[in-house]
Amino acid sequence: MKNYRFNKTPIATHPLALALIVAAAILPISDVKSEENSNFKHQGAWLVGLKVLNLNPDVESVTSIGGEARVADDTVPELDIRYFLTDNIALETILGYTEHKVSAAGTQLGDVNLGSTKVLPPTITLQYHFTGGRRFLPYLGAGLNYTVYFDSDPGDTVDVSYKDDFGFALNLGFDYVLNENTYFNVDLKKYKLSTDTVIDAGDAGIATASVDLDPLAISIGFGWKF
Repeated sequence: MKNYRFNKTPIATHPLALALIVAAAILPISDVKSEENSNFKHQGAWLVGLKVLNLNPDVESVTSIGGEARVADDTVPELDIRYFLTDNIALETILGYTEHKVSAAGTQLGDVNLGSTKVLPPTITLQYHFTGGRRFLPYLGAGLNYTVYFDSDPGDTVDVSYKDDFGFALNLGFDYVLNENTYFNVDLKKYKLSTDTVIDAGDAGIATASVDLDPLAISIGFGWKF
């Protein structure tokens, strides 16, 4: 069959993105001494965050039946854990999974409901944390990811399978120190990840697709230092 390239779908505006802008604007900036910030983030410290995560795929694909792939976003609870190797460098991991509705529009078979799939994206990120004389403490980083797809519902087809694969992520965010043991956090991760998909459409045959998902992950919440 002839291969078709899907057009890139623009990232939609989400309430979490708006909350990010509002939080950055309204959080007060106080004159906390640099020594206080150094004590908050230091070698050996653990930071544990409980947050709300929105994962929004930005889809581009090549498929054997044409049309346009669609993968919905999802918003879920998330737990993240950071450990400081030095006063400025930390390792982070995130715990949580999302579930996404999947479909294909305008294919040779028409519009096809591909059901849904759950996504477990364990990510290890190395972060550099900037220090200064205020409560606002930004950071940036990069990490490796291995995405697992499980408990998939094939929708109107016989079966849909997704290949687990490695990816990477760029990361930026900030912590806002509330007191000596708690903080507010906003975190953004832009993933580069893809999957090979096989669709069993029964009498209509087998379709294949190479799908770039490249989601944007926005998480907002609170955390505790140990």
